[in-house]
Amino acid sequence: MKMAAVAEGPLPYVFVENPSGTPDEDDPVVSIIFFGLCMVLGIASRHLLGGTRVPYTVALLIIGIGLGSLEYGTSNGLGKIGAGIRLWANIHPDLLLAVFLPALLFESSFSMELHQIKRCIGQMFLLAGPGVLISTFCLGIALKFTFPYDWSWKTSLLLGGLLSATDPVAVVALLKELGASKKLSTIIEGESLMNDGTAIVVYQLFYRMVLGQSFDVGDIIKFLTKVSVGAVGIGVAFGVASVLWLGYIFNDTVIEIALTLAVSYIAYFAAQDGADVSGVLAVMTLGMFFSAVAKTAFKGESQQSLHHFWEMVAYIANTLIFILSGVVIAEGILHSKHYFESHGNSWGYLILLYVFVQVSRIIVVGALFPSLRRLGYGLDWKEATILVWAGLRGAVALSLSLSVKRTSDNSPYISQETGTLFIFFTGGIVFLTLIINGSTTQFVLHLLDMDKLSTEKRRVLEYAKYEMTNKAREAFDDLGDDEELGPADWHTVRRYIRSINHLEGGQPHPHDVPESDNNIHAMNLKDIRVRLLNGVQAAYWRMLEEGRITQTVANILMQSVDEAIDLVSHEHLCDWKGLKTHVHFPHHYRFLSMNFFPKKLTTYFTVERLELACYVCAAFLRAHRIARRELHDFIGDSEIASLVIRESEVEGEEAKQFLEEVRDAFPQVLHVVKTKQVTYSILNHLSDYVKNLEKVGLLDEKELTHLHDGIQTDLKKLLRNPPSAKMPKIHDLINGHPLLGSLPSAIREPLGSSTKEMTKLRGLTIYKEGSKPNGIWLISNGLVKWTSKSLRNKHSLHPVFSHGSTLGLYEVLVGKPYICNIITDSVVHCFFVETEKILSMLRTDPNIDDLLWQESVIVIAKLLFPQTFEKMTMQEVRNLVIEHSIMHIYLSGEIIEMPQHSIGFLLEGYIKSQDAQQEMVTSPAVLLPSCGDASFSNLEASGSKAASFCHQGFQYLVEGRARVIIFDMGTHETHSMLRRRSSSLVSHSKELPRVQSREHCGLMSWPEHYYMQRRHSHHLEGSNSQLSKPWVRHSSYPRTRSYKAAPPQSRSYPRVPSSSSRAPQLVSVQSEGAATMDKKPRVKEFTRSPDFRAPLRQPSKKKNCTAKESSDKSSDESSDDNGLIVRIDSPSSLSFRMAS
Repeated sequence: MKMAAVAEGPLPYVFVENPSGTPDEDDPVVSIIFFGLCMVLGIASRHLLGGTRVPYTVALLIIGIGLGSLEYGTSNGLGKIGAGIRLWANIHPDLLLAVFLPALLFESSFSMELHQIKRCIGQMFLLAGPGVLISTFCLGIALKFTFPYDWSWKTSLLLGGLLSATDPVAVVALLKELGASKKLSTIIEGESLMNDGTAIVVYQLFYRMVLGQSFDVGDIIKFLTKVSVGAVGIGVAFGVASVLWLGYIFNDTVIEIALTLAVSYIAYFAAQDGADVSGVLAVMTLGMFFSAVAKTAFKGESQQSLHHFWEMVAYIANTLIFILSGVVIAEGILHSKHYFESHGNSWGYLILLYVFVQVSRIIVVGALFPSLRRLGYGLDWKEATILVWAGLRGAVALSLSLSVKRTSDNSPYISQETGTLFIFFTGGIVFLTLIINGSTTQFVLHLLDMDKLSTEKRRVLEYAKYEMTNKAREAFDDLGDDEELGPADWHTVRRYIRSINHLEGGQPHPHDVPESDNNIHAMNLKDIRVRLLNGVQAAYWRMLEEGRITQTVANILMQSVDEAIDLVSHEHLCDWKGLKTHVHFPHHYRFLSMNFFPKKLTTYFTVERLELACYVCAAFLRAHRIARRELHDFIGDSEIASLVIRESEVEGEEAKQFLEEVRDAFPQVLHVVKTKQVTYSILNHLSDYVKNLEKVGLLDEKELTHLHDGIQTDLKKLLRNPPSAKMPKIHDLINGHPLLGSLPSAIREPLGSSTKEMTKLRGLTIYKEGSKPNGIWLISNGLVKWTSKSLRNKHSLHPVFSHGSTLGLYEVLVGKPYICNIITDSVVHCFFVETEKILSMLRTDPNIDDLLWQESVIVIAKLLFPQTFEKMTMQEVRNLVIEHSIMHIYLSGEIIEMPQHSIGFLLEGYIKSQDAQQEMVTSPAVLLPSCGDASFSNLEASGSKAASFCHQGFQYLVEGRARVIIFDMGTHETHSMLRRRSSSLVSHSKELPRVQSREHCGLMSWPEHYYMQRRHSHHLEGSNSQLSKPWVRHSSYPRTRSYKAAPPQSRSYPRVPSSSSRAPQLVSVQSEGAATMDKKPRVKEFTRSPDFRAPLRQPSKKKNCTAKESSDKSSDESSDDNGLIVRIDSPSSLSFRMAS
């Protein structure tokens, strides 16, 4: 097929422009010869120039000029090799950019660090935006007034914009080879990437003007906005789509890498040809998006493979494009040699143009230097000098000049002479900047002392060599003597290990400095902080590979370390500061509490946020612990190292506190996080085990494939459908709740269907003091605190209620306003029951009246008399209500007598004290005995006589119908002492023997041994069926115990049902938790004396046995390290604070 046919085809790019060539030149196969020759010459150059100061790219450009000169400057040419050279030299400039730029731009932008980009983005925009415009106009003015070619302003500005593009291909290759600092490399590389895109946009604008299009100011702004903003949008769109697709690819490195290559070319084509915007900016945005979002998606072997692949792609593309640039320069000059022979002064103008290019670069950096110093990391004069000198031009500018040359052959707007001069001047500038600037950049770095190691780095390097010597000696001691070959000679071995033979006198500690030298001390302190943070970041990468953290969490953690490294010179370790916003709930989460959001959606997002916070805190603590240990192992005991290690330990205190608080409020979240980590770790361990079997050759390929596929299926299932923290369902909560679980099923089931589930963030008010009671609140998970203006009791140290509490019930029963404010002190998962539902429940079954009153007094006791009841757990208060209390209902005129060692609560009604003051007491109120030992209530220290809700007296006259409940505190304290003593005795009893399991079983005895283990485990399960598993023992609600209805408390008011009735009763609980709802209830019956004046009966023997059993179980749980024991009502300062 002839090339003319190709040129006429529908392809977007034309490969060659010269259809009338030699037969060899028409054969596309010869292009492979040039490709192979370029690779061989590139490999030879890199091999031979290794260790020299000649930049690799400069050598390639010279080789390309030499090849072009041999082909175009000699009469015989190079035969088939020359035909391949001509075929490549005639490549269309658009195709040249489309083939090489996407891969090179993506590789460069993807390798940049997100944190560096964020810090330097302002400097990049300054240099790539205003900097390109300043350079364009400076060069355009110089060309217009200095060069004798009578160019128009449009043509002069066209060449000025073309030469303003500092080529990212040349700059990046040079910086990587010279090993410049990361900050300077980021600024120069980012500027070259951005200003390459903006320079192409400016070139396109003036190119269209030269071809006759007219633009006003509005058109120019519209064009620039469309080309730049549209390119960024396309890059982000392709980035989002490819990252989402990447998330569905599981452990397939080939597809993952191929996707990154394909999307870079598709994005370039869609932007450049599809949307008519900048393809360069689109690919650059795509690469930066991948760097920000998807870098952690590649881990382990996949990450290494991706790195090696793109390194190879960049090497091949750089080799081809620089050799080809040299060929194009030679071809452009030699084809027009007759013109240059008659216009010899063009060479002088080329030198003058090179001077103008350098001067314009100085003007750009100098004009923007004040802003560059203040933005990002700042910029000093040395770095500004390198920034000026590193303004290289390369293949991008050359390709744009080729477009002008091609257009000049058939356009009346651009003469062929102008097209030839564009090629000549652009090729000359590319050659001079690479030869002069590129070859001398390393010398300039050395001249400015920017290529030297700092003092602290040299000390650490020498210390590392000293430690390497010790490690080498240890390895020799282990390997130097062989049973078959005998010993080796250490002195001979050491002569071959020359990397450790250059110690500069002695072995100084890397951070031992004179105390008087404060400057060196500060430098060493900064250095060791950076090293510890680098160790933390390395630990994060290992945790990502091990599956301990997710990709999202890894991105958050890596960013926090990068930000902390920037501040080590003037702050303590502060990477935790960057994590606080991800641990505490942001402000926009408050909108989730509004009524128009579905409650299940609110709960889902809240739990997901808690899981993220737990991942962050756990990874932070583990990474710092690993980094501290490794730093200490490397450096040893040092004053500066100890100081930094202490900073690390202090940073972890808040993370530890957060996890403890989550363990108290939402233990199921920690359980899910740990389950994910353990499952992933086990599957990885199994995968390594299978790989080891493959290495040692014990399994064939079919068996290995079967095992490997099974493990990969399990891993994919874990990642696609991981376990999630489940909040208790309303029917489970009601069935397991101490109050609602005792209700008849006819009442309990309708109640569950009318209950509203809610999730509230910290700091939100559930109900306010003095407001009308609209319902009760059942706290499923979390903590709430109470405040009150009327309950001015200074003895409440921890005014909180935890999960298992029933709030607002008392106010609903008495019909009075709420007596306190209830505010969430953590994230709270709760259920709301309207007042009408409670009253309707009472009307349906009046027998549950006492049950509700007994439940309500649990909260009232902690509110009105915290100096006694706040010290008690919810379990103890419930037991006190059940076992050591009597509730009476009185009519007007009856007398209430307060026994000694007791506390009473007036729940409803009015009574009058019978002392000299005749004080009227209204509900709610605390009734205390007037004399005797009252130490149990701390009356002497509490000042309760002055409290408006606390009253002391022996007798009270009932003024109206009154309900009173009296607690026998003396009997309660006696039984509590007995339980503690019983628990202490049980703790010294024998432990159950543990079943020992072997880690590995023999292959030949596998089936029999396996079934014997199964039979043995079933036998153990049967023999210990009464023991609860650790994961079953963890609960939010207890086993239930009921009792028969007590006789009437007042003979004159026979409202309470008799003992023959089957009224439901309040249940006594063992602990407050959510998982106990799966347990079978254990019923215990007991009766009370109907006479409240008589001493409260001592618990029966059966009760003592039950108490001892409960104590035994509690002791057993506390001794089990694998169990998770959660104190329900333990004070907590869970602070899911809003991000500031």
